[in-house]
Amino acid sequence: MNLDEIKKVLDGMLNKGASDGKKRSIVFWYDEEAEFVEEIDELKLENAKILKLKDNNSFAIKYQIEKADTGSNYLIYSSSPKPVPRENWLLDILKYSSEFSTDKTTVIMRDLGVKDASLRNVFKKYMKFFNNKERYKKFASYNIEEYTEQKINIAVLSVLCKLHVPDFEAVVKTILMGELNEVNKYLENIEKFGNMEAFWELVEKTYGYNLPEKTLQNLLIVLMVTHLCYNLEGDIPKTWQEYISTRRSDVIVFMNHFMNHSVDSKIFDKLSVQVEKQLNIKGYINNWDLNSYIKCDTFSVFDEVIIEKLINNLLMDVGEFEKYRKFINSRRTTHWFNRFKEEYEAIYYAMEILRMERELAKTIKGSSAYELVDAYVREYHLLDMFYRKFYTAFDRIENKEPFIKLGEKIENTYTHWYLNELSVKWSGIIEEELKDNWEIRGINRQHSFYDDYIARHIRHEQRVFVIISDALRYEAAREFSSILNTERKGSTEIFFMQGCVPSYTGLGMACLLPHRSVEINERAEILVDGLNSQGTENRQRILLNYAKDAVAVTYNDLKDMKRPEYKEKFEGKKLIYIYHNAIDARGDHAATEREVFDAVEKAYEDLRLLIKNLINNLSATNIYITADHGFIYRRSELKESDKVPKTIANVLVEKRRFILTGDRENIEGTLAFSMNYILGKETNLKAIVPRGVNIFRIQGTGVNYIHGGASLQEIVIPVIKFKNGRSKSDALAVKKVAVKLTNISRKITNRITYLEFFQTEKVEDKRVPMRLKLYFEDEEGNRISNENIIIADSRSVKPEERTYREKFTLKDLPYDRGKKYYLVLEDEEETVEKIYERIPFIIDLAIVNDFGF
Repeated sequence: MNLDEIKKVLDGMLNKGASDGKKRSIVFWYDEEAEFVEEIDELKLENAKILKLKDNNSFAIKYQIEKADTGSNYLIYSSSPKPVPRENWLLDILKYSSEFSTDKTTVIMRDLGVKDASLRNVFKKYMKFFNNKERYKKFASYNIEEYTEQKINIAVLSVLCKLHVPDFEAVVKTILMGELNEVNKYLENIEKFGNMEAFWELVEKTYGYNLPEKTLQNLLIVLMVTHLCYNLEGDIPKTWQEYISTRRSDVIVFMNHFMNHSVDSKIFDKLSVQVEKQLNIKGYINNWDLNSYIKCDTFSVFDEVIIEKLINNLLMDVGEFEKYRKFINSRRTTHWFNRFKEEYEAIYYAMEILRMERELAKTIKGSSAYELVDAYVREYHLLDMFYRKFYTAFDRIENKEPFIKLGEKIENTYTHWYLNELSVKWSGIIEEELKDNWEIRGINRQHSFYDDYIARHIRHEQRVFVIISDALRYEAAREFSSILNTERKGSTEIFFMQGCVPSYTGLGMACLLPHRSVEINERAEILVDGLNSQGTENRQRILLNYAKDAVAVTYNDLKDMKRPEYKEKFEGKKLIYIYHNAIDARGDHAATEREVFDAVEKAYEDLRLLIKNLINNLSATNIYITADHGFIYRRSELKESDKVPKTIANVLVEKRRFILTGDRENIEGTLAFSMNYILGKETNLKAIVPRGVNIFRIQGTGVNYIHGGASLQEIVIPVIKFKNGRSKSDALAVKKVAVKLTNISRKITNRITYLEFFQTEKVEDKRVPMRLKLYFEDEEGNRISNENIIIADSRSVKPEERTYREKFTLKDLPYDRGKKYYLVLEDEEETVEKIYERIPFIIDLAIVNDFGF
């Protein structure tokens, strides 16, 4: 407590004697309620001594004042009531002295600048609260300008809840969160030092809680039921009626803020689970139409049931794929989506696989090798990507039980329909067209990569970077190309090449090097221009024959390098080959082959970092990303019928997907291709690969991840060409799509209002999605509404599919039509300039409570 006011008054009284002609002044202070016992020791007077009057020291004080020291000013403080005259041993001194009296309530009010005397009783009931220095200091720090009983109550509760500012919404949230602890210390503090009755009065006034039994559990139910009914379409169960608040708008805003808080939302989740069980939500949901609760997110059970129903519909081949897509998209802005993100993603990609199966009518089209490759790069590769994305999500789901049957359906569709039909059709075509010459006219070939893409940069003395990511198959490269295009300024193009057969690392890496000749010797070593092409050092020797300023390095050599090391390593280099291995490193081992799809995601991370470092540290402009081969991966176990017996004994190289041999014997169920196409001379050497996606029956483990054969997934080789944009022009800059409010009126007349927003351009090329948080605030920046999320990521050309209709609920406050309020559009992905737009509004509510459920 600040004693300045008391000191000021006492100093005035004690120094008054000199002006009255007295030699000194004596002041008695009878603190009959002992309110200042602790503070008296802190009191420092300017020109007076302090004596404490006790039951047994009256004579000593009398002696001190009248005999020992007759010149000093004295304050005589007593923590007891003033005695009656006949029992007052200091009555004679009192008669020629002055009296000072005050109480703590008066001092506190004076100290805080409270002028309204009617609030005295309010402060008086909180004396136990104010007796603590820390609590008093915190209360005073709130700097309340105009005191009212409500503001005092809220400030006291806020201090007891350890809040930085007085905020009743935060008080309620803090107390509710305290219920998860063994002891609710906030509730205990209010009971000891605050006023529970004042708390419940505020709860009733603010959130419409009017149940006769005042319990936090009931309050939680009221809040959650009211919020649920806000989004629920249809009849409300009778048992819930009494729990619906009469102050619904404030409840909606409170719950919205609680659920969306970055930290407190985790506590909300736990509280929600408790109430969900009490209300038997799932029992009601089972009788409701999915459309009636598609926007409900108070409880996680809604997502659980939605997921369950979507899975069942996919299993039953209902086929309403566009409807499911809208359901999933609508859930993306709901509270529980992040917890169920992997489940929704698995459903989404399962749906995409089944949709394509239906649209293709289970028939793979293409009558020539060129047509089938063209169809693959335009459309069919998406099935490989959807399958990969399905399992990436599926593997991250904790409770896989609900997805087991869906996984079986997807496995059956992908493996037994798509993979088998595509590979059988492809095998038949290439057997006819390519058995004598592994070359599809009109398609670039992998062994011409250097001549087709890189040589011209060297001829023009331009620095060029070639990143070879082992097993980066076409579908994954296509996705990474989109990522690169939307993250970096510059132009990104993706091409494809016909890969080598057999599609394995040694041959693929050799063919990507500049060369005049490629040979395979009797030790199965692949020689480029007579030099062994195995290993980074050997590859650098080969590169130096074509560019004197060439270098070959691995990604692992670079990933921890700093800028000066980059400069030193690549100073003056024109031709740079960088070898990256994330996918094949995991896929080619039985223990980790199940992780191959996660390895694709890891490859994306590595490549993004590498490209960033090349641009930032070396100002790289021309970057190519390609691969040595692709791969096939299927999750289901292979049957014996999927394995081809190996009947040739004389082999140069044998793997699960190919055999290199000079033997002329044919193996049933295989295709044989002469290696003349790559070796450039007559040779008996041929590559034998199983038809379709079968494998050879040989010793060893690891059969789900395979490559080396001639399937489209293995031999369609991607080439990503990225040219960094170094000019100041914005033509190649990545920009987010724009979002605009389309409502003409800037006046709100209802506490619940709908506003429409329009994504002005579709997401494509360099136009990327925007995620906005929307809410209303007053001139001081206080939020006065719920929050809404818009994910503007539509790729549709139809304007109606780029329109977002959002529901806003304003707090139940007195709004001044003469003031401005603001609709805030906040870009959640920005770290500094978060405010995308701040639109002024007038709020003129004709009716205070103008809505119902």
